[in-house]
Amino acid sequence: MTRRAHALTWALLVTAAACAPEAEEGGMPEMSAAEHAQMQAGGNQGATDTTGAAVRQAVHLTASQERALGVVYASVTSETLERTVRTVGTIQAPEPNIAEVALKIDGFVERLFVGTTGEMVRRGQPLLTVYSPVLVAAQQDLLTAHRLAAQLQPADGEAWEAARATLDAARQRLRYWDITEAQIEQLMASGEVTKTLTVVSPANGIVLEKNVVEGQRVMVGERLYRLADLSEVWVEGEVFEQDLRLLAEGMQVHIEIAARPGEHLMGRLSFIHPTVDPISRTNRVRLTVPNPGLRLKPGMFATIFFDAVVGRDLTTVPRTAVVVTGTRNIVFVKDADGMLQPREVVLGVRAADRVEILAGLVPGEVVVASANFLVDAESRLGSSGGAMPGMQHGANEPEPDHD
Repeated sequence: MTRRAHALTWALLVTAAACAPEAEEGGMPEMSAAEHAQMQAGGNQGATDTTGAAVRQAVHLTASQERALGVVYASVTSETLERTVRTVGTIQAPEPNIAEVALKIDGFVERLFVGTTGEMVRRGQPLLTVYSPVLVAAQQDLLTAHRLAAQLQPADGEAWEAARATLDAARQRLRYWDITEAQIEQLMASGEVTKTLTVVSPANGIVLEKNVVEGQRVMVGERLYRLADLSEVWVEGEVFEQDLRLLAEGMQVHIEIAARPGEHLMGRLSFIHPTVDPISRTNRVRLTVPNPGLRLKPGMFATIFFDAVVGRDLTTVPRTAVVVTGTRNIVFVKDADGMLQPREVVLGVRAADRVEILAGLVPGEVVVASANFLVDAESRLGSSGGAMPGMQHGANEPEPDHD
């Protein structure tokens, strides 16, 4: 912006200030010669820094000028900064709580006890009955070995040991096919081979998938049911890589879902993925959330809030106190004489309306927190030999009375 454009801007500001009710009583007080000298002091007019920008000069404002421009001051403080990282995620069934039901033998489905997707099942609950010629033969082998072992005594020596070994092998074969111990004991107690055996649920959960119907031939390893225990769910989301340092596994997390507006749920950050997406520059995170009443359903969207402590005993100022030029960060510090001294600072993390100062300020100092861009404009005009229109010494001085 040219000096002429600066002058026009300040002329409009000063005119507006002069029209205010307070200005009607006498207008903006003019500066004394000493104050004007202070404002223009420095001896570096026309000087530039290493970036090619004009070296800013100290500025002095009277109390009336501060009020007219809306200048507000704030103290540099040492405090604990907290920040909330917000992202979105989706609810998923926890992988460790997912179970699949598949047979380890070929056979035919005789009857379904759980015939629809979405049903709740319990561990040990019957799912279906299966007929398999191989399974019938295995039952016959078990009963034959059981009768033989019952006819022999330990005194029979090797014969008794062989019978016991055959019985154990027959039992183990059925166990390998996921026949329960209770079913084996019932078979041995009845002494009768059953045409079908019942397949039971291996876990508590909801039926997510059902891929079987009555009469269907099923093959070894074919998935019949997919179950998920949803008493606890996962919420997976993504955070930007610059926010990763604020997160730690085990921290408590707030969650909101659209289906239950106004209700805050609590979860735990259980896992941070070890890689960053090179395109989105985000990192996946996983939350574990209790789900009483099964209110949270896989596929729902969730809003995630991470309340993190950025740091303790940090030197901070309001974010509005910093003039960001693109090459430097400037604040104006009020010294003991009331002069506003430009000072370059090094910024750290930002949290809400505060920003950390890594270098350039110490707690207790007073900085300009509002209208600092106006102060910065006057500081740059002062470095080039100009001044704000209406603020030069004598700008509002009345003409002398020759009477």
